[in-house]
Amino acid sequence: MSEPRTRSAAGLASGSWSRPRSWRVFGLRLLHLNVGLMIFGLSIALMLNGRVGLPAWDVFHQGVALRTPLTIGQAMILAGLALIVVAWRVARVRPGVGTLFNMLAVGLWVDLFLGWSAFPVADGGLAGWALFAAGVLLNGLATGLYITAGLGAGPRDSFALALADLTGAKVRRARTGMELIVLATGWALGGTVGWGTLVFALAIGPLMQGSLQVLAGLNESYRRMEARVPAAGASEPLS
Repeated sequence: MSEPRTRSAAGLASGSWSRPRSWRVFGLRLLHLNVGLMIFGLSIALMLNGRVGLPAWDVFHQGVALRTPLTIGQAMILAGLALIVVAWRVARVRPGVGTLFNMLAVGLWVDLFLGWSAFPVADGGLAGWALFAAGVLLNGLATGLYITAGLGAGPRDSFALALADLTGAKVRRARTGMELIVLATGWALGGTVGWGTLVFALAIGPLMQGSLQVLAGLNESYRRMEARVPAAGASEPLS
């Protein structure tokens, strides 16, 4: 990704605690965000049920669920909450509205899909790879959707920013180091590591970039709608 695009993506991922200039546009952004989070939860459930490997964080969530009474979705929510608190308290990376929705909604959707008796499941093989491939494609789409809603980064993104700030490392290196530690921990706890783990690591970057490029215009449309709201109608920040 070129430098201007990197800065653009970072801007889309940043949240705000200011009262919306337009509640109508905020409602559209919120709907946009939650559609993305629902699809994100669906993508993870599909990859889990493919049983050919998982993304690093989901290896960790699955490992925690195997060792505790928690469901995978509950493990995701608690891990997200811990990351938000650490990022905020240690590095002053404030969560956006989207960060909080991300923390709660994805885990709830994962548990909902996994608990649905008609939801597809496979034990590896071609059927497992088909489920996994569908999950990876949807994950790339969903990531672009929730980021272009413009309501804040996810908990893991916020923590990566905090880690980069604390260590002085570049964000991509901080995120990679964090993912490797999480992967190793999840594997030690019994999470599923397989060829799918490698496929996801190689595929998700290009898929995410393509999704952001296709969907970036949605965020710009929201900005144009907000710009048409009279300045006098804008409110002061909440804090």
